[in-house]
Amino acid sequence: MADHTHSTKHLDSIFYPQSIAVLGTTNVSGTVPHDIFENLLIGGYTGILYPVSPGSKSIQCVKAFKYVLDIEDPVEMAVIVFPSHVCNLALEQCGQKGIHAAIIISAGFKETGPKGLAREQQLQDIARKYDITLIGPNCLGVINTDPEVMLNASFARKMPEAGNIAFLSQSGALCTAVLDYAQSKHIGFSKFVSFGNKADVTEIDLLYYLKDDPKTQVILLYLEEITDGTGLMRAAEEVIAETGKPILLLKSGRTQEGASAAASHTGSMAGSDEICDAAMKQCGIIRCSTIEEMFNFAIAMAYQPLPQGNRVAIITNAGGPGVLATDAAVMNRLQVARFTDETTQKLKEYLPKTANIKNPVDVIGDARRDSYQVAISSTHQDPNVDGALVILTPQSMTDIEAIASEVCNHAAESDKPLLTSFMGEADVAKGIDILLRHKIPHYILPETMCSAFACAYRFKRTREREPDTPVNPNGTDSGKAQAVLDRARAAGRRMLSARESEELAQAYGIPIVESRLAQSEAEAARAAEAAGFPVVMKIASEDIVHKVNLQGVVLNIRTAAEAAEAYGRIMQHVQREMPEARVEGVMIQRMITGAQEVILGIKRDPSFGAVVMFGYGGIYVEVFHDVIFRVAPLGKRTIQSMIQEIKAYPILAGIRGQKAGDIAALEDCLARLSRLAVDCPQIQEMDINPLFVLEPGKGCCACDIKVMV
Repeated sequence: MADHTHSTKHLDSIFYPQSIAVLGTTNVSGTVPHDIFENLLIGGYTGILYPVSPGSKSIQCVKAFKYVLDIEDPVEMAVIVFPSHVCNLALEQCGQKGIHAAIIISAGFKETGPKGLAREQQLQDIARKYDITLIGPNCLGVINTDPEVMLNASFARKMPEAGNIAFLSQSGALCTAVLDYAQSKHIGFSKFVSFGNKADVTEIDLLYYLKDDPKTQVILLYLEEITDGTGLMRAAEEVIAETGKPILLLKSGRTQEGASAAASHTGSMAGSDEICDAAMKQCGIIRCSTIEEMFNFAIAMAYQPLPQGNRVAIITNAGGPGVLATDAAVMNRLQVARFTDETTQKLKEYLPKTANIKNPVDVIGDARRDSYQVAISSTHQDPNVDGALVILTPQSMTDIEAIASEVCNHAAESDKPLLTSFMGEADVAKGIDILLRHKIPHYILPETMCSAFACAYRFKRTREREPDTPVNPNGTDSGKAQAVLDRARAAGRRMLSARESEELAQAYGIPIVESRLAQSEAEAARAAEAAGFPVVMKIASEDIVHKVNLQGVVLNIRTAAEAAEAYGRIMQHVQREMPEARVEGVMIQRMITGAQEVILGIKRDPSFGAVVMFGYGGIYVEVFHDVIFRVAPLGKRTIQSMIQEIKAYPILAGIRGQKAGDIAALEDCLARLSRLAVDCPQIQEMDINPLFVLEPGKGCCACDIKVMV
């Protein structure tokens, strides 16, 4: 595990400093240096504040110092807002002063190019020299709403409400928008951090810190690039396992265009979005598509207990929205609960005769507070119900604010989650405000409400799952595999030959279809007879990756004469279409029939390292794109989920009387490939396509293997 001691040991001094020096502040209103000092000064900060401003006697009536070294008393934390070209001098003086925590707000570092990168490296050198924990540069700053400190060391427009949600962001500009969005919905924060270029403190360090923060129950994270994917996964797994705190991620750069844009913002480098998705799912991080979705999910988990099951009661005063909620619940894999006879009797006794007492419960359009009270309390207490979804549409007789208050009262007394959807805007505004002020999750649309409930339930199941210990199969020979790879590297080749690829697979116990190399028509005839008809013939060339495209594969060869003729035809066609290709000859293999074809692979990702791919294979793999990725090493549960998650799994399992594949043997092959990926980091890409999956008990065998180092 990565050592985060250096970056985390002084984070208490970032979030709970007893004294702060603001270096570079001014009296010019409306500027970042001025606004940061003012936010600290009038925001209720409980410590001692020192402005450092060469040329100024005072800043906003507070005595100013020319240099931080001129301050006689000890200083715990520095906020630096000098221009980028002198930030190194300011940080050097902080080190000489004995300050071990600093926030550098200033921009003009690695996000601007090589000169900025050099300036940032100077800051890193100084931080290491003086053991300074550093946030930034190029950031908005840090906010801690804890009354013990009331820290607003940022240039945000105002202090947010206190709450139990922490927000960490690589983008400072996004932070200001999020704060404004949150204020309108009365969403409070425990900690709010813009960490910018991550010259020292990273999102991983902050996750480890927030793991032990009693004020934080939910962690939100915005990233533009993931540099240490495996470190992020380990941190998330530790946070979730030890504390049960959900982590929600919004990562930009999903599209190729977005990834390119991110590369020029905060010096970011984009990786594969599919792999990021898979990695986050693997470690338990909830990946969100939008800011709105992130907060929709977050408030469900921050404000309410996690649902113990997926059975919901739906209460509505309008039939249409009730049906929409029912559809959305089912689509989100929730169950529309079946009430007990006792609950049904209560509803029948106390609701109007025109009400629908089945789930969804329709208290009808003229329902007032008393009808909602009966419907919510009766269904929410039902042992067959794990949570309630309350819908309201504004009718002329609807006492909206009274119903909102009733919802709040009931939620405060229940240990089951309750989510709401007061549909509309102007008429329901006061009712929504009551709900939000009492921390009742509210959603404009019932469909969104159902998605949030489902997300909370999925996280509850994630939190309870056992650790997935990596599988370490017997019969692997890393020394033999390394010898194969070293041979290719010594020869200056990036692509292994077909024979070398087979040797590599065999070193890790991955079964292969035995192949023979023929370099003439006569050799092809003899090799085909030795393999046993029918056979498959394939061009052998490290320069030809997709053999089928060049008609370099011939199937179902049944005689020696056919083999000789096919050899000549393959060689002529390849020479005509790709004369520059280096050709070893033709590989001949026994043709496997009656098996299912899957693809296995390894990809080396710049963020997450060794990644294993699995999917339904053959020549159409790129058309159907039915593939799954996971970060190696893989545990048994992960391997099983990979196999079961592809759309074609029912075919592998034997749909409608068809023969099933040997799933146990397939699991073993994935475990061996995972071990190979971890042990041999030289492998950049590897494809086994197809891997033939035979009937149960008969195993698997790899037919075509490509390896790039």
